[in-house]
Amino acid sequence: MLVFNSLEEIKDIKPTVVALGNFDGIHLGHQAIIKKAVNDATGEGYKSAVFTFENHPRNLLKNTAPVKNILYPEDKMRIIESLGIDYMFNIPFTEDIMKMEAEDFIDEILLGKLNMKEVLCGFNYHFGYKARGNVNLLLEESMKKDFGVHVAEPFKVDGQVVSSSLIREKISEGDMVACSKYLGRNYAIAGEVVVGNRLGRKIGFPTSNLNIDEGMVSPPNGVYITKCTYNGVAYPSITNVGHKPTIGVYAKNVETHIFNFDKELYGKMIKVEFLEKLRDEKKFDSVEELSKEITANCITAKAYHRQHSV
Repeated sequence: MLVFNSLEEIKDIKPTVVALGNFDGIHLGHQAIIKKAVNDATGEGYKSAVFTFENHPRNLLKNTAPVKNILYPEDKMRIIESLGIDYMFNIPFTEDIMKMEAEDFIDEILLGKLNMKEVLCGFNYHFGYKARGNVNLLLEESMKKDFGVHVAEPFKVDGQVVSSSLIREKISEGDMVACSKYLGRNYAIAGEVVVGNRLGRKIGFPTSNLNIDEGMVSPPNGVYITKCTYNGVAYPSITNVGHKPTIGVYAKNVETHIFNFDKELYGKMIKVEFLEKLRDEKKFDSVEELSKEITANCITAKAYHRQHSV
């Protein structure tokens, strides 16, 4: 997959079938649009493409709460590539693009830059200045300028329309089962293992600690059944998200105890996938009480992993 990170880089592009969208979660609905773009391009002898923005457009607007990411940028690219896309246009959303009229976006970018022959998007896709462009405008312009349009209907799972906002909501609620169902994969946090307070090691539950990325949506404080991937191998694990109130005042972080694992991971990269929430975080009266609760949680998590082998 060729990746273009600016409009200036885009030159001499072969005819394309372009999937349009933020694709900020690459959930099942997004995947359906991207897969159809690949299939249509293959059938017509064109290149398949995704046009998206590297930053969420709403984050350029004033007086609006920032939209947190569901996926790390490298994971977004990896998943899109795995779906068979030839070109990924990962363009910064700037003031100039924000103020571009919808018709100019079609003429200058989609047709002029991307050499688009067919466009695919969701039913609620908007673009152009003040989001005036929509699927109706795409259909009108396609008749004048001879390009195909496919508008995807709402993608539903168990009667629920799947959307990135719904997935953010489920992550924020700690509903990892629903989140996995809508994403088509487990929600995950990844990063470099940092040094913690080492209390877990002292009480028999050594943990690998990750700092919370404030730009990412994160689960609520609590204990989760997880699996941890290190060096390409997935291990059963249990994870606490929170402030460790029993032992002091700490910034929110993610600490994972990997079962039957004795390697030192400080400075190493790991990925923690969230499977199911066990309980909320709470403050215990003593470290001894905390240790007993951790033991009970580990027994529950191990039973889960035996039933749902990693």
